[in-house]
Amino acid sequence: MKIIDQSLLNILATWQKELEQSTSDQELEALRIAYLGRSGRVNELMGRLKKLPLEEKRTFGPQVQQLQEIITQGLHTAQQKLREESQEKELSKKKNFDVTASNPSIFDKATGSLHPYTHLIERIEDIFTSMGFAYAQGPEVETEWYNFEALNIPADHPARDMQDTFWLTTPGLLLRTHTSSVQVHTMKTQQPPLAVFTPGRVFRHEATDATHDFMFMQCEGLLIDKNISLTHLCSLLKVFMRTLFEKNDLSIRLRPSYFPFVEPGLEVDISCIFCKNGCALCKKTQWIEMGGSGLVHPETLKACGIDPTLYSGCAWGIGIERLAMLLYGINDIRLFHSGKIEFLKQF
Repeated sequence: MKIIDQSLLNILATWQKELEQSTSDQELEALRIAYLGRSGRVNELMGRLKKLPLEEKRTFGPQVQQLQEIITQGLHTAQQKLREESQEKELSKKKNFDVTASNPSIFDKATGSLHPYTHLIERIEDIFTSMGFAYAQGPEVETEWYNFEALNIPADHPARDMQDTFWLTTPGLLLRTHTSSVQVHTMKTQQPPLAVFTPGRVFRHEATDATHDFMFMQCEGLLIDKNISLTHLCSLLKVFMRTLFEKNDLSIRLRPSYFPFVEPGLEVDISCIFCKNGCALCKKTQWIEMGGSGLVHPETLKACGIDPTLYSGCAWGIGIERLAMLLYGINDIRLFHSGKIEFLKQF
């Protein structure tokens, strides 16, 4: 049916003019509400229709319905056209993007900087490579064998309860709980002698507070050769800590502890870098706990195809956040992942 009612034709003409002037999704939505919304012009016509005599309703009603369909279809077509134009513009930008172009004004206003993680990892890398160690990396999604079993932690071992693990939906896969799994990959693929350090992210299902996080960074070291002893471990840790903190009088203390993949297991402490007689940071003990270490367990060497009667090794692990908080005076571990510009600008 054609629209012949003059009032409807006037509404249609006004709508078409406004439609031509609408150039965004927001403007089209405003137009839809003005004409098809609960208080829109089409609904007003429906109210008028109710008051007409029956004969007039038979001619006026279909025309109102026709007007509504024209407006609905027109809006749909206009929206589709806008989407197509937007896609064409994006494609054109990608095709004509000049990777050599630069805008100096942007770089004048916003200068980037390295994350404290990057600063510290580069510093650690310089120290270990100067001692002949190689940088080693491994996957963050691990199998049970690499994360636990090869490290002398079988399925029924109580040490698994000490590491709150993020298990994946695929059976046997998990987010690694320590970078010791990288040591296993290295020992499986390289023959001794070998010396590697392994910085990387690890994941634990822990509550987050100022000193704990569900994701944090570890750096572990591994030295495998003939006749490796605790003397080598102590010397390496002392050189590393003294160089990192730039304190030649820094002392190392090793305390007995338990880690399934080393025997004996030892906690590593350093003399307080802030005091001589005790302070709040060292809790008046003059020592600061740094991480775990020990001689590589023979069962771990066997699992990786290394003969423990010919070779021995030492290993250690230190939290990178722990080091960064001491070096840079950071008091909340959550700041590392916060993305706060004020925090990152300091580095």
